[in-house]
Amino acid sequence: MEDLSLIKNAIQYPQNVVILSHRNPDGDAIGSCLAWKLFLMAKGHKVHVILPSEFPLNFSWLPYTNEIVIYDLQPERAKELIEVASMICCLDFNSLDRIDRMTEMVRSSTAFKMMIDHHIDPEPFVQAMVSDPAASATCELIFDLIIALGEEKYITPTLAECLYTGILTDTGNFVHAVTPAIMRKSARLLELGVDNDKLQILIFKNLPEKQLRLLGYSLYHRMEIMTEYQVGLIFLTKEDYAKFGISRGDTEGIVNYMLQLKDVQIAALITDQNGIIKFSFRSKGDISVQALAREHFNGGGHKNASGGYQHTSLKEAIEKFKSVIPKFVQSHYPIQILN
Repeated sequence: MEDLSLIKNAIQYPQNVVILSHRNPDGDAIGSCLAWKLFLMAKGHKVHVILPSEFPLNFSWLPYTNEIVIYDLQPERAKELIEVASMICCLDFNSLDRIDRMTEMVRSSTAFKMMIDHHIDPEPFVQAMVSDPAASATCELIFDLIIALGEEKYITPTLAECLYTGILTDTGNFVHAVTPAIMRKSARLLELGVDNDKLQILIFKNLPEKQLRLLGYSLYHRMEIMTEYQVGLIFLTKEDYAKFGISRGDTEGIVNYMLQLKDVQIAALITDQNGIIKFSFRSKGDISVQALAREHFNGGGHKNASGGYQHTSLKEAIEKFKSVIPKFVQSHYPIQILN
């Protein structure tokens, strides 16, 4: 790790630390933030986690979630914590626009800034960086960093559960971005006290009734298959959000179900969220939806799991997606898909 000595020196003495992650935080964002918080607290630091928006309730069992500051709900408190921070840790995001309205206050802060992230093309706004796009999750990098610092003794069962949560969710329960390295590290986390059966239930088998009904509705009423391009699409309207009382996290995982179909190689979930259209893309094998998100939908992410957005109507968003897909498929994957 190129900047290991800088990070080691930065955490040597107790500081006021703020840990940040991206809007619409997922399991890797939350797991990495809380794992790093537990580590720094054990080292004597005063630590606060700030997220731009609320997190899915199925992660509320994780430690210290009740202390997370949500900028959308507590902007003044978030601003106050950033202003007094002597260290700012940016986890699971690589550009300041991912933290929305906190961007300028973080950019202008004189605090020591570090980034721990696994997305491509990180922006150089930090003094120290741990960045590896080949990593399966930011939680994997947190694990690597703690080991590289020679501090595995601080990986308690609780901290290990936070790391395992991020790995489980960012690999889709070991479906994509799976490497020999991540399996070895996951095995070590099991040795350090993770109860896999417990976490499987808490993360993947803990749905409220409305989420299962929403899934059935989405698959039956809102799914379209573009057979000639092996593409599946589900869309959700503002009316759907109102009908099911959809909140953050309720649509998590819906897009993945289309990939269970034999002839679907690319899956998209398009949702109307208060005037902002959100795209969630998934793919099989070597097909990069990261390219699709980056080239057409103001987004990015990983090869098999990416997202984007645009400020249009839902109808226009769906039309754009359908118009982009033929050319995208033909130019990127003509042999794999069309043959």
